[in-house]
Amino acid sequence: MDTTKRLWVGLGALLIVSFSIMLWIGRDIHQTAPPIPDRVVGESGQVLYTRADIDTGRQVWQSIGGHHNGSIWGHGALLAPDWSADWLHREAVAMLDMRADAQFGMPFDELDMAEQARLQAQVEPLLRTNTYDPATGTITVSDQRAQAISQVAAHYISVFSNDPATAELREAYALRENPVPDAEHRRMMTAFFFWASWATVTERNDETGLSYTHNFPHEPLVGNTPSASSFMWSMFSILFMIAGIGLLGWHYAVWHAKEPKVEPPLKDPSLDIVVTPSMRAVGKYFWLVMALFLTQILLGATTAHYQIEGQEAYGLELANFLPYALTRTWHTQLAILWIATAWLATGLYLAPAMSGHEPKAQRFGVNFLFVCLVVIVVGAFAGQWFAVMQKMGLSHNFWFGHQGWEYTDIGRFWQIFLFIGLLLWLLLMGRALWPALRRKDEMNSIAGLFFLSTVAIALLYSAGLMWREDTHISLITYWRFWIVHLWVEGFFEVFAVAVISFIFVRLGLVRGKSATINVLFATIVFMAGGVLGMFHHLYFAGVTTGIIALGASISALEVVPLALIGIEAYDTWKNGRATPWMQRYKWPILFFIAVSFWNLVGAGLLGFLINTPIALFYMQGTNLTAAHGHTALFGVYGMLGAGLMLYCLRGMRPERRWLEGLLSGAFWSFNIGLALMTVLTLLPMGVLQLEANLTHGYWYARSADFMNRAIIDVLVWLRVPGDTILAIGAFLLALFVMSLWLGPRPVSESSRRQRELAQERGQESG
Repeated sequence: MDTTKRLWVGLGALLIVSFSIMLWIGRDIHQTAPPIPDRVVGESGQVLYTRADIDTGRQVWQSIGGHHNGSIWGHGALLAPDWSADWLHREAVAMLDMRADAQFGMPFDELDMAEQARLQAQVEPLLRTNTYDPATGTITVSDQRAQAISQVAAHYISVFSNDPATAELREAYALRENPVPDAEHRRMMTAFFFWASWATVTERNDETGLSYTHNFPHEPLVGNTPSASSFMWSMFSILFMIAGIGLLGWHYAVWHAKEPKVEPPLKDPSLDIVVTPSMRAVGKYFWLVMALFLTQILLGATTAHYQIEGQEAYGLELANFLPYALTRTWHTQLAILWIATAWLATGLYLAPAMSGHEPKAQRFGVNFLFVCLVVIVVGAFAGQWFAVMQKMGLSHNFWFGHQGWEYTDIGRFWQIFLFIGLLLWLLLMGRALWPALRRKDEMNSIAGLFFLSTVAIALLYSAGLMWREDTHISLITYWRFWIVHLWVEGFFEVFAVAVISFIFVRLGLVRGKSATINVLFATIVFMAGGVLGMFHHLYFAGVTTGIIALGASISALEVVPLALIGIEAYDTWKNGRATPWMQRYKWPILFFIAVSFWNLVGAGLLGFLINTPIALFYMQGTNLTAAHGHTALFGVYGMLGAGLMLYCLRGMRPERRWLEGLLSGAFWSFNIGLALMTVLTLLPMGVLQLEANLTHGYWYARSADFMNRAIIDVLVWLRVPGDTILAIGAFLLALFVMSLWLGPRPVSESSRRQRELAQERGQESG
């Protein structure tokens, strides 16, 4: 068995084992998730909440934006509080104040440390003891706790109404006035907040002394502090990472230097590629990419500005018709949509180029898929507006409105529509790639990996269809990270490696056999940490210690391939200077190099900063996670999407003169803008939140008192330079794309060659 076959067997075995473990753990989560009670009652028999209250309350929370109005268990928006942490703190303080008044005749915060410690010792077991009875489905609370629950509920009922007493809080949270108009819906939503908080402090009945969310969030008043296992598995995680880096370094030292040098061809081999009708039809996708990108930046600026004015933008009462939850929803979704569209378009362009085959009606399929994408975006966004503005009833929200789960929050109807669209994309890719898959040449394995990633990207979206409206939140979190994590940190990586390798092989800069072995090996390395590494997102989502141990151990391996990112960047740079005609690909190459840089910074340094259980315990849901998210998503996948788009446009519009100044301005604006946004705002704000969490608890790091400090306002305003520069870059890139259709059109060698080949092969490319 040769090296290529051994690597294929190894990859297949790795994927089978990894996904088997994933499914087994899903079963474990289903069995051990925090129970949802049929009733919550006081000792005197008073019914506080029912299962119907909790379920309907969650629906109400989802309909107004869900994760985009604060967060639950650390997942969601960063502006409003984490409702589970905020409720827990308010309930604990209410109980402490009642006991302080009864025993000392004064509020809790006026007592000395010894008296406070005495009261904390009384209240902590009342909150941490698990009083859920599986036989009756009942949670029983003391009458004093029932009184505290009523007080906290009254506060939230006021916040989500138009009560003048909490108007300042609504402004601080960027909530529009009267966000939940129905009083009964407001009461039910407090039931969901109570249950989410109950799960964070109530200990499992397994003698571990840990709550259902592994003691997250940090709340010193009630003993929610990091567990011994969090420290232990964080230490092992670091050891596994060091070991993985050492093994990968040994592999490169032994094998990388053995690769024979390649003499690049005298002429650009891509000039021999005929741009078929379907490939040319992909052009409109790149127009859509730029439209979505520019809109995303505009909404991002609006969302960031809400941190300053709360309900307004420069005096305009924007929250009345475009509230924060909606601008943030669209901002995050558009980030994924424009990047994904660029990647889908790249696949549709490269598949016929890779195989040299244009299937019948391929152009019609490309055009039809484009129309579907536009309909999905417009329809899904319209449904979310009606939902957040409470103009759509709860009975229709799940199917056509706002599901409330970050990154997977479009209505179920639109999810199904998008899944069908991805299957159509898979069909178009498969029929165009089929001849390349059947050929037994040096490109066969690269074509196979390219198609494998296409299959995975299309089929993995079906994970978003695995939950119902009433599915447990722990299971929803599990399934939605099948998409969020496995797309971004799994098969998008494979897609990217296969595409870039194909480009360099096609240009004659890398041998096909060497590229095949390198791509297969890189895929195994990515998948080793990328699949099971998903579980680091679930540390505090109601899972057991075993899952945390697995997530910490395996997710450390995600950093391993990034340790040698300098070699990848150097190889890319070297290929870009291999021959004079590679100057035609200067800007795609530079974007690929930027991908390597941000992979190291965003995915590597900032990713591992928050990756271990002990780090994430204090950093989840702070701006340190936002720093990782922005630099990894835009810095890696956004830059790569731009680079791939430019490579496709070079072949698609060969007769047009490239306006190098626009591309230079866009490239440096993207990198400088992203760096300034990260260094001036996200990192310092995240560090301040980390300090606040360590000192006072997670509730304070996310509270209005903390977020309204003058230093936070200054840091938010410091986003303006970076955001502005990045926006200028997007505008310049959009102008460049427009210039390829509307700008000067001198006839070049490449355009003449394209026409000659088209005539020779009898398929005029237009």
